[in-house]
Amino acid sequence: MQESKHYSRRQVLKSSLALAGAGAFLPAWDALASTRGRGYNIGACDWSIGMHSKVEAMALAEKIGLDGVQVSLGNVQNNMHLRVPEVQKAYKQAAKKHKVKVSSLAIGELNNIPYKSAPQTEEWVSDSIDVAKAMGCKVVLLAFFGEGDLKGDKAGTAEVIRRLKKVAPKAEKAGVILGIESWLSADEHLEIINAVESDSVRVYYDVANSNHMGYDIYEEMERLGSKYICEIHAKENGYLLGQGKVDFDRVKTVLNRIDYKGWVIIEGAVPQDTAMSDAYQANNAYLRKVLNRS
Repeated sequence: MQESKHYSRRQVLKSSLALAGAGAFLPAWDALASTRGRGYNIGACDWSIGMHSKVEAMALAEKIGLDGVQVSLGNVQNNMHLRVPEVQKAYKQAAKKHKVKVSSLAIGELNNIPYKSAPQTEEWVSDSIDVAKAMGCKVVLLAFFGEGDLKGDKAGTAEVIRRLKKVAPKAEKAGVILGIESWLSADEHLEIINAVESDSVRVYYDVANSNHMGYDIYEEMERLGSKYICEIHAKENGYLLGQGKVDFDRVKTVLNRIDYKGWVIIEGAVPQDTAMSDAYQANNAYLRKVLNRS
């Protein structure tokens, strides 16, 4: 087990310099922002940048130099507020002002109130399709961790399949994809997808989660391919991207092989005692350097 590291602001920037290559330099905020839109579209989860369910996430994304934000549908406290037209309008105005996009949506509350059992979650997922269409994005992340974990839960998995079959036609009609993010392996994900029988149900692939479970993430991603992977979390737990357990050079190779065209969304990847903004500036610079390498 690799020992946790503590990074100061100077160390974070120095690390990014090394990762970028000899003779290179870490771009300033404005210069980094100018790299947006080149190669892969890179965003961040609103919760990872400390802006869960906050429209201010769009302004922060611009400052970091991201192309967009994965926006939470909401939580129990705000009654999944992105379903409200006025809230949608505020996000769209902010996105336009700060020249970023809503890359995708996420329903993280499903970790606490499971889709496999809670009645109200069927409405959330159904409504998220309408919201995604209104916000101009095509992917909704459905989270299956915590109370919603499907690993080893045959009854829960069967109920999720039943519910996805019910809502899939609506997603198909709207051109929206429901992405399953879970502790399941590629084969277990495919069992669900094949049972639902809809192109609108796919895998939301998180490289750190799958690596943590001991899966061969590079083989899994290549086997799933762009047919089944709808979006990707570039993630590390407690480390900057490129300094943890995931080999992003190999990830880049796989993305090329499967002709992946979707978003790459940064999640986590903030070392202990490091400011989020510093870490995300470094992560953004590193990821663009690696993914856009010819």
